[in-house]
Amino acid sequence: VVDLEQVVYEHAPWSEESFWGELAAGHSYVVDLDETGAVVGFAGLSVSFDEANVQTVAVAPSSRGQQRGAALLDALLVCAGERGAARVGLEVASRNEHALRLYYSRGFSRQGLRRGYYEAQQEDANLMGLALWTERRAMPQERVHKGRGAWGWRRHGMNQASGT
Repeated sequence: VVDLEQVVYEHAPWSEESFWGELAAGHSYVVDLDETGAVVGFAGLSVSFDEANVQTVAVAPSSRGQQRGAALLDALLVCAGERGAARVGLEVASRNEHALRLYYSRGFSRQGLRRGYYEAQQEDANLMGLALWTERRAMPQERVHKGRGAWGWRRHGMNQASGT
C-alpha cells in the first residue's frame, strides 16, 4: 500500500506510519489485489458518529480503466453504512475529472470549494457529499446478506481491513 501511495500521490504521499495510525484510530481500509496478489488499489474511510469521510481512493496507473476505483468506492460506501454513517463526505482535486465522474456517478454532489487545499499541486478541492439511506443502496457488486438486516459486499480479489 505504501509503495502504491508513493506512485499515485507523488506530490504528498502518506508515510507508513500514517497508515498504521489510521488503522490504530479505527479507520477502515479496503485493498484490491490482482490475480498475482499484488496490491493494485486501496481506499480508506473514517467514521465519526454518523459522518464518514473518504480519506483516499488510489488505483495503480496500470490498473486504471477496469472499474477498480468504482469497486473500492462502493466497498467504502457499504462499510460507511454498516458503521452507522448517515452521510459521506470527501475532498477531490478540482482538476481530477476521472474521480469527479466517479463520485457523481455514485450520487455525490458538490457542496463547496476549498481554495488552495492541495498546496503541492497549487490546486483547489471540491467538497462533495452523499446522504446514505437507511435502506441499503444498490451496489454494483454482488450484495451479500450478513444477517440481522445487514448487507455487505463481495468482489473477487477485494479484501477489507479495519482497525476495529
